[in-house]
Parts: sequence; C-alpha cells; structure tokens
Amino acid sequence: MSTTLLETHALAKHFGGAHVINGIDFAIGEGEIRCVIGPNGAGKSTFFKLITGEHRPSAGSVSFLGRDLNHVLPHERIRMGMSIKFQIPGIFPELTVRQHLQLGLHRAKDDRVESLEQLLHQFLLDEEEHVLAGNLSHGKKQWLEIAMAVSLKPKLLFLDEPVAGMSAEETHATGELIMGLRERGLTIMVVEHDMTFVRQVATRVTVLHAGRLFADGPLEEILARDDVAEIYLGKKK
Repeated sequence: MSTTLLETHALAKHFGGAHVINGIDFAIGEGEIRCVIGPNGAGKSTFFKLITGEHRPSAGSVSFLGRDLNHVLPHERIRMGMSIKFQIPGIFPELTVRQHLQLGLHRAKDDRVESLEQLLHQFLLDEEEHVLAGNLSHGKKQWLEIAMAVSLKPKLLFLDEPVAGMSAEETHATGELIMGLRERGLTIMVVEHDMTFVRQVATRVTVLHAGRLFADGPLEEILARDDVAEIYLGKKK
C-alpha cells in the first residue's frame, strides 16, 4: 500500500448558518492523481481552500505527512512540501518565462541551471524561454504556472481547474504533462469539471455533493455509477 500523504477527518466549514463542508473523511496516497469532481455548489473550492490553508476548519482536521495542519499557515504548508496552481494564472506579464522559473528555483543551488532547462523542455516552453509571460497563449500561461509549482519540488501538487478555458488539443496535452509528472513520482490532487480530462489522468476519483463526500474510488468504478451520473450531470445515465 502507498504512503498516505494527506488526510482529513470529519472536516467541516460553516459560514454563518451555511454548512458548506460537512464531515469529510478523505485520504490521498503517494503516487496518485486524484480528481475531485462534483456539480456546482458541491463544496469543491471550499474543500480545496481548507486543505491549502486559505480557510480554517469549523470542525475536524487536515493532516499532511502525519502533522496536523489546522494552525499551520499557507506558506508553511508550502515549505512542508505542498505546491498549488490556482485556476486563474498569477503570472507577472512583464517577466519572461525564464525569469518566472528562476523565481521558482531560487532555493535550488547546484542543479539550478539543469532544473530550469528541464522545466522548459518538460512543459513545452523551450521556444518561449525569453518571451514575456503576458504574451503567451492561455494554455502556455497555465503550463508556465504548473511549471512554477513543480519547480518548488513538492511532495503533493494541487491543481485547481488546470484546463479551464483550454482547447481540446491543449487539454489533452496538459493531461500528458500531468501524467508525466506522476511517472516522476509526484502525487497530484486536481479539482476539475472537464470529464474528458478527468478520464485521461485520474487514478482515483472523489465526488463531492452538497458539502459531503458522495463517492470515492477507482475512476471507472465511480464514473459507472448511476447515482454519480445523476448528481453530477443532473440526469439519469
């Protein structure tokens, strides 16, 4: 069995009288690509923010590598081995692709040049090395931000809707990139709506509905369930 990297126990978040997350028990093991899916309003974004530290739980706990994170700040979680790529790119338009990756690699020493060149090649950005990030296509802006998250050498990478706004070709290429990261030993948690992409990359799927964990298990087993199709697609299979 793989080592458990991240766990939540009875995790809950209330905003006033609104119970957005209700008692979620969740675990992700080393080497997984876990996709978290669910209809709009299921609580996916809040669940993500509880794990990354943007929100504090109303009840329950989050632990990473056995350490309780309830009072650990977001930047401290990054130092522990988490890295995050948010849905909206947070790049600096006036900096080049190379300068962005240099920022991410500022802690590296002996392998800095090798790592930078490797990231450029790995994320299909070789030809854009000296291009201002603001001039990149939408897809390559997303790839640059994933590359920056990977440059921190995390144990667990979080991706929030990484293919939002991409063409079908860009979406498929992104899936290939992400599966390549798993082959290099990275564990990845993805919040995503695009089911074609989910089918391409996921090893396991977690379904949220009305703030609760509705289903969890191997990709094909979960997506074959009639009740999952009903709550996710709003209709019977």
